[in-house]
Amino acid sequence: MSSRTVIRHGLVITASDEIHADVLVEDGRIAALATPDSQSWTADRVIDATGKYVIPGGVDAHTHMELPFGGTHASDTFATGTRAAAWGGTTTIVDFAVQSVGHTLREGLDAWHAKAEGNCAIDYAFHMIVSDVNDETLKEMDLLIEEGITSFKQFMAYPGVFYSDDGQILRAMQRSVENGGLIMMHAENGIAIDVLVRQALARGETDPRYHGEVRKALLEAEATHRAIRLAQVAGAPLYVVHVSATEAVTELARARDEGLNVFGETCPQYLFLSADNLAEPDFEGAKYVCSTPLRPREHQAALWRALRTNDLQVVSTDHCPFCFTGQKELGRGDFSKIPNGLPGVENRMDLLHQAVVDGRISRRRWIEIACATPARMFGLYPKKGTIAPGSDADIVLYDPHAEQVMSAATHHMNVDYSAYEGKRVTGRVETVLSRGEPVIVQREYTGRAGHGVFTPRSTCQYLN
Repeated sequence: MSSRTVIRHGLVITASDEIHADVLVEDGRIAALATPDSQSWTADRVIDATGKYVIPGGVDAHTHMELPFGGTHASDTFATGTRAAAWGGTTTIVDFAVQSVGHTLREGLDAWHAKAEGNCAIDYAFHMIVSDVNDETLKEMDLLIEEGITSFKQFMAYPGVFYSDDGQILRAMQRSVENGGLIMMHAENGIAIDVLVRQALARGETDPRYHGEVRKALLEAEATHRAIRLAQVAGAPLYVVHVSATEAVTELARARDEGLNVFGETCPQYLFLSADNLAEPDFEGAKYVCSTPLRPREHQAALWRALRTNDLQVVSTDHCPFCFTGQKELGRGDFSKIPNGLPGVENRMDLLHQAVVDGRISRRRWIEIACATPARMFGLYPKKGTIAPGSDADIVLYDPHAEQVMSAATHHMNVDYSAYEGKRVTGRVETVLSRGEPVIVQREYTGRAGHGVFTPRSTCQYLN
């Protein structure tokens, strides 16, 4: 069945342009843009976007649905997490399939396909977490790239779980030079951090705030520096995930000034929350335990500046929710047992729009860091991340004047608290199309599990 939708009288905002235009959608793709009322397009569905922004659906390149961690697993399934993403104006997620030590990449990827297939409200893709670098794993990386899994995450943290040593990291980076893949790095010195954890617990320092104090900013910076130099030795590009600290930003900026293909993302929690949240009394700080940790508030200025200067290119969520009751509580009396992760997939687009309202970034930069650049970075552009003829009709009608208060009482993520409880923001998603199909209409959910499909990716488009 052929279908046509016309979106009239909105302000179309992409990473490069702001234009008043009507948008024609045919059979799930954007067919044309035209000056308002210049075309007498007929359509099955006409959407009036007067006074609204018409923006590309968000691309969240860092989520962890159903991730096993610390004896439990993330509380959002692919069904609940992708529905919440749509409510927040995100129409594509890139989640992480996990290789466990002693198992193949294929086993991990197949397990994640089984979790996601038929359950997602929006489109999805996968990165691959590489936990066990060996000759067979390196060969498998080549095969996964042929299937559209073109990025591989390694961890300098979590010894005994995901950790890779420098030799393993170097070998994976060398392989990525050959196959065109992009290595993503969790850059924290996990070996040193584990020593500091044991010492803190021995002193009786067990509260959530010590999670941030032992995971020192200098150990994020040291690992970031080491990852950059290993990538330089291999001649490989590098993408550093969830950058949280001034010192780590300095390492990235220096590498980019040297002309290296080094990229970085940060997350809303580092831009809007701080170590003050970790220190909240009565174990409330456990809600904010994530890694890299929340930093003292003075680090925020460096992150915002890096987003403006493009030393950080992407804002993703690292969405990995655990309920306070029954999950975060596993760490009462021992902060090292608190599951690491925050909910945020529903909040990212709104928080970044608030940054526009506050004058921290421009409207086009909002779309660039939340839609276009993640799509380019991970081989989805221009299918995703923009509004242009031929692109998927992943379109959000955004009301820039509506006010809302973020709260667990009203969010759609499957978690019993909000990291932004009580925060007032200006701007709200009104209507969401995914490949031309209405998922949210006038703040009513009309989507369905199974609409979202696996989306193979090409290689990083900043390297071509």
